[in-house]
Amino acid sequence: MLLIAAPLTLALPKLARAADFPNFLAHLRARAAADGIPESVISETTGNLTPNARVLKLDAHQPEFTETWATYSSNVLNPVRIQAGVATFSAHESLLAEVTSRFGVSAQPLLGIWGIETNYGATQGDFNVIDALTTLAWSRDNSFFAGQVISAMRIVANGDAPARTLIGSYAGAMGQPQFMPSEYLSTAIAFNGSGRADIWHSDADTLASMANYLAKAGWRPGAPSSEPVLVPASLDTAATGRAYVHSLDFWLAQGVQRLPGAVPLPGDTHAALLLPDGVQGEAFLVYHNFHVIRRYNASDYYALAVGALGRMVVAA
Repeated sequence: MLLIAAPLTLALPKLARAADFPNFLAHLRARAAADGIPESVISETTGNLTPNARVLKLDAHQPEFTETWATYSSNVLNPVRIQAGVATFSAHESLLAEVTSRFGVSAQPLLGIWGIETNYGATQGDFNVIDALTTLAWSRDNSFFAGQVISAMRIVANGDAPARTLIGSYAGAMGQPQFMPSEYLSTAIAFNGSGRADIWHSDADTLASMANYLAKAGWRPGAPSSEPVLVPASLDTAATGRAYVHSLDFWLAQGVQRLPGAVPLPGDTHAALLLPDGVQGEAFLVYHNFHVIRRYNASDYYALAVGALGRMVVAA
């Protein structure tokens, strides 16, 4: 799920009981009007809202993240997803080349993100985004989610998408790239020529929007995000992790071995060494573009999986 920090756009009253929801909704509607959202859109999108019990249940029972990288990667990088990615790459190779030409972002990270976020558009979620976001804004007393409600209303007011089509996850992430509404407004691209970015149904708009996001976040063309490597058993693991950045030449001098087929890189390229399951598990050198992917989802496992899935799909 894409959750980008945004300015606080709504000072929320302290409301904790279901009986207070109408009062909260009245404050939200008033702020939307003050932000220039037409009354017709406010009424259409919030007129009949009540707290969504399904959203509340999912939000209250998020599992603690305790998986190892080996477990996480075996689940995320499963054969079904990889084969779907291979077929998707084959069907969209020309489109991906056009997107890369315009934004400088290669096919690998786009296929990796697309596959992990929504299985190439197959699992986008089935929640009404405004409903879900309003419930979260109220239940968490959270200004970020309240601001996202108003951004979603603005999408409708702009004529970019009808309210009924704003479908996504229980946390309000929308469409094939799982953009939050504010990210849609700032980043989504109408690459299919329609003039309106349709990240729910258009593969062209989806890929271009993801590429635009990565490009804006500082993606470096032609460079990898991460790569698997071999490390000696004698390696000092105290100097590993994202915070310990050295040159590629430094890591090679420590006995780190790149694998055949690795992208040629200058020796002074900055890199960190990740051992997500310790020295006995897999090892990865991670580069600048790894941190760009973490802007999409601030998880080392996620960024490693995006890189791995993209490599597998393109190399198949």
